[in-house]
Amino acid sequence: MEPHSPNLPGDRQVINAVDEQREEAISLLCELVSQPSLLGAEAPAQALMRREFERIGLRVHEFAIDEQKIRDHPGYSPSIIPYDNRHNVVGIHRPAGPVSGRSLILNGHIDVVPVGTERLWTRPPFEPWVDGDRLHGRGAADMKAGIVAYTTALRVLQRLGYEPAAPLYLQSVVEEECTGNGALACLVEGYTADAALIPEPLGFMTGQMGVMWLTIDVYGRPVHAAYAHTGVAAIAFANYLVDKLRELESAWNMPAARHPHYAEHEHPINFNLGRISGGEWTSSVPTHCRIDMRLGFYPGLKPADVREQVEALLKAAHDAHPHRTSVSYEVSYAGFQAEGLIVDMQQPSMRLLLQCHRDIAGRAATPRASTATTDVRFFHLYGHIPSTCYGPQGANIHGIDEWVSIASMQEVTAVLALFIARWCGLNRIER
Repeated sequence: MEPHSPNLPGDRQVINAVDEQREEAISLLCELVSQPSLLGAEAPAQALMRREFERIGLRVHEFAIDEQKIRDHPGYSPSIIPYDNRHNVVGIHRPAGPVSGRSLILNGHIDVVPVGTERLWTRPPFEPWVDGDRLHGRGAADMKAGIVAYTTALRVLQRLGYEPAAPLYLQSVVEEECTGNGALACLVEGYTADAALIPEPLGFMTGQMGVMWLTIDVYGRPVHAAYAHTGVAAIAFANYLVDKLRELESAWNMPAARHPHYAEHEHPINFNLGRISGGEWTSSVPTHCRIDMRLGFYPGLKPADVREQVEALLKAAHDAHPHRTSVSYEVSYAGFQAEGLIVDMQQPSMRLLLQCHRDIAGRAATPRASTATTDVRFFHLYGHIPSTCYGPQGANIHGIDEWVSIASMQEVTAVLALFIARWCGLNRIER
């Protein structure tokens, strides 16, 4: 190895090297998308990531999430399913040459959300297909293209004859889509750095919402359907409670109630009724109904504060109902209990990322606060690591016929390669 020097690869050299690996990147993305890495079924996709990390010469640390180690952490969210055979995979680079730059974590989640009604898809969701610039398939945008981008970015530098001159960690984690406990486990395991980036499909992110999942179980008074007017239907009362929560959603969306970072958003706060199940028999007034909701809330609010407001609202709604003595409800929490955050755009890593984007893309980025949550919160809030999301553009995320722009994936790959070069520094690899 040669010591780090200011003779970094030029912008055009990086772009050309990324272009040369276009088909290889598309092939890897297709292979990843073809792995249906739904909650609890991430292992085959993680085995693929282990293979890729090893191919580029990284030392691989694969480890199971120890829930006992993270349960008391302020960033923990109650898990949905056990962690048996559901591992994080971390590729570790430590320079063979002099250490002269700053360390970096590149993080991505391997898990994907359910596909919904499969017959609505143009083609099977785990059989990726390319249509012009769009690569379709569940997880293509969210966020396997980002994982391909950071993996390819390191490979690009290697093929140009360089290695990062500082520690670099490529993290492929599980369970981002419901708790974030995979990324939290990496933090608790001791992984830290001078900066962290997650190539989520959000453009350049300046902030993100808090998110809470909650379940409401409602119990009514059943009677024969012939006398339905004398009973109290659990499903009807559940809808009544949802309507009351919608009033809180509307209040938080009022201009005077908005967080300044979300002043220009069309509808920043969303309370989503994600699932509803209830009833026992078509000719019986239903005894039980369960609803699962996802509530967004502004940065600065703590999950405990949101739970207090929600539970007070539900109690008031119950007490005001004319049939309150005939119905009851229970609130429970599993999944996201996630704080929001605002990114300090004046941090050196953020300014450098913006400059790298400008140099590669030939235009300024358009930073924007997200109404979603991401694993950035673990780095930002608990690891005190400057961090944000910056990733490829796509559409139909969590929807039907999800797709990512191949050109955008290539552009992000080049930006990440340039960022690694400038942030971590480079050593020349002896051939």
